[in-house]
Amino acid sequence: MRLGATLATERRSGGPSPTPLPWWPEGSAPEGAPNVVIVLLDDMGYSDIGPFGAEIETPTLDRLAERGLRLTNYHTNPLCSPSRAALLTGLNPHRAGFGFVANADPGFPGYTFEIADDVPTLAETLRGGGYATFAIGKWHLTKDATMNDGAARSSWPTQRGFDRFYGILEGLTSLHHPHRLVRDNSPVEVDSYPDGYYLTDDLTDEAIGLLKGLRANSRKPFFLYFAHPAVHGPLQAKPSDIAKYRGRYDGGWDALRDERFARQIANGLFPEGTALPPRNSEQFLDVPAWDSLSEKDRDLFVRYQEVYSAMVDNVDQNLGRLLATIEALGELDNTIVIFTSDNGGTGEGGIRGTRSYFAQFLSRVGLPDDWETDVARDPELIGGPRTMVHYPRGWGMSSNTPFRLYKGQTHAGGVRVPFVISWPRGLADEAGGVRTQFQYVTDVLPTLLDLTGVSRASTGVKSLDGVSFVAPLRDASALSTHPEQYAEMTGNRAYYRDGWKLVTLHRPGRPHDEDPWELYDLRTDPTETNDLAAEHPDLVKELAAAWEEAAWQNQVFPLDDGTGYLWTARPASEDAFREPVTLLPGTPHLERYRSARLVAFRDFEVDIRLTHEADTAGVLFAHGDQGGGYNLYIEDGHLWFAYNEYGVLYEVDLGTLPAGPHSLTVSATALEGYRWDFAITVDGTLAGRLGDVRMLIGMAPMQGIDVGIDRRSPVSWPLYERYGAFPYTGSLESVTYRPGAPASYDPQEVLAALRAAAAAYE
Repeated sequence: MRLGATLATERRSGGPSPTPLPWWPEGSAPEGAPNVVIVLLDDMGYSDIGPFGAEIETPTLDRLAERGLRLTNYHTNPLCSPSRAALLTGLNPHRAGFGFVANADPGFPGYTFEIADDVPTLAETLRGGGYATFAIGKWHLTKDATMNDGAARSSWPTQRGFDRFYGILEGLTSLHHPHRLVRDNSPVEVDSYPDGYYLTDDLTDEAIGLLKGLRANSRKPFFLYFAHPAVHGPLQAKPSDIAKYRGRYDGGWDALRDERFARQIANGLFPEGTALPPRNSEQFLDVPAWDSLSEKDRDLFVRYQEVYSAMVDNVDQNLGRLLATIEALGELDNTIVIFTSDNGGTGEGGIRGTRSYFAQFLSRVGLPDDWETDVARDPELIGGPRTMVHYPRGWGMSSNTPFRLYKGQTHAGGVRVPFVISWPRGLADEAGGVRTQFQYVTDVLPTLLDLTGVSRASTGVKSLDGVSFVAPLRDASALSTHPEQYAEMTGNRAYYRDGWKLVTLHRPGRPHDEDPWELYDLRTDPTETNDLAAEHPDLVKELAAAWEEAAWQNQVFPLDDGTGYLWTARPASEDAFREPVTLLPGTPHLERYRSARLVAFRDFEVDIRLTHEADTAGVLFAHGDQGGGYNLYIEDGHLWFAYNEYGVLYEVDLGTLPAGPHSLTVSATALEGYRWDFAITVDGTLAGRLGDVRMLIGMAPMQGIDVGIDRRSPVSWPLYERYGAFPYTGSLESVTYRPGAPASYDPQEVLAALRAAAAAYE
């Protein structure tokens, strides 16, 4: 019966005559809810911005600090993925499943590298509270095996609460020629970038566009999570920004550290009498005195820091553009802006730095003594698209002024980072203030929920580890809301309780229970210079027991025992990545990890079928970039093989390729000492060889496989200068990768041998 007939019948019978009322589900944000912007830098140390002592030009951040607050005792995890997981979930890193970076899959609860379904992210909670949610930049919360186009996207940003995403799923990329950008749920297909392209600029353009688009359609408050790939290695900057810092670091890292520390004391970040620790001297982490270096080394090392400072400067410029847009929308006063870093400055560049980042980035035990970690290049190329560089760890030490050690360690240099928060409408009375209370990265989520008035689900989800620090924000005399916290990273451990910190530096291969504990009273010794362990053995024992209990509660175990199991173990399902695959012309770019499984630590063959014509040319296939890779191409009727050995380019002329159909094969044979021997055949006849070159391992090749073109960052820069991406103009039928036998040093083979030995022993 129709509704109209029903109501009419009720009126005739004298019954009630209900009036239908419209209803819409709730879902709008609280009245006047502020926008939220989190700007997260990558590997930026405590002293690298003006408000925390830097000489680097950061006028936008200077203004932000003047309008807001500086948290001088804010701590994070010493590595990127764990910090990002903790920030976005409010859970301790291991409890969130991120005890390490999302580049492994060992099968333990603290190392799943997936945010569980019962852990709502900040974006999911704010979106449920009526916010528009955007993620820009680096994600790195998706494990390697799920970044390819055929994998489930359950851990990608738009499945974890973000309406839109633009950036990289990886942990790093080239800022001049990004390896693989993703928009929302799809890779961005681009053959080459325009002249002058720079990723930080592009990401900011995208963020500004999203905000403008939102305001054209909706008055929703927004949450923008802007996680810069900068200033992670490889260090790359725009020439105009580098020019601003020419000559500024000629005095070296010791003088820079002294200058920054003096400004920190003068600006009230630390009390008078705070000690600046001696230069880092721990084995494999030590820094030489600047004055002990040769003039040639000093000139080279200065260039690295000029590039690094230019990267920070550019981030500040782009933040200025972003905030100017929000101000033009009339909303800056009601926007909470947080600026911080995921961990401290890094020592991964080694004692001398590198112009061959992916060779230096390796940390595998057993690399041969003649393994080169640096490639001599024209200093003028440093910072540009042709070089993948990182600074010497002396600059990482000055980045972390006034603290000891670096990213990856649980001493303050790895975990204490700058934190600026501004909200003129909500924190106006506190503008320009400093807060010295200990707070931890997990506290950001509950603090923002408090400030926005949005509630987190209370049932069916894991409880928070973080605690809101709104009280200290509003009252400088309030106590810290986070009195205790454990830390662990690759065996480096620490425990904080009420101003006391227990910490140990793990030496790989040494049993963890033999690592000596250090004890510091951070209330009088914030720079960890006066070890009190011998004076307070009972407190050492008490805090060590507290760490052990927290480790069990937070899924920290097992600690790696020196085999590398936690960082190399992979499930059997990944075996499919090592099966032959045929790629047809027009196949989209094959993602980095998927491509690497076809060649890593093993023999392999690449079979190419084509019909060549006399006037055709171009790249037949390419795998890699300026940091390392190889390709096969035809130019002027000749077939060429190019191999980029972490920046050293070899090109082999394989002779004239006659017109007609051909079967070409590139065969790589794994040799001892992490090396390859290449043989190239044409229709079964040997055409040429390239023997005994260093194998590409670790994060190299960083760029995946392309067929019929060399996209984005090229393998051969001279070829790129002549032809750009150089798409093949002939008839290419297919490119087939056939993985062969693994080398004896393949991590999977080593683990299998260890397991077999353990089984035999038992």
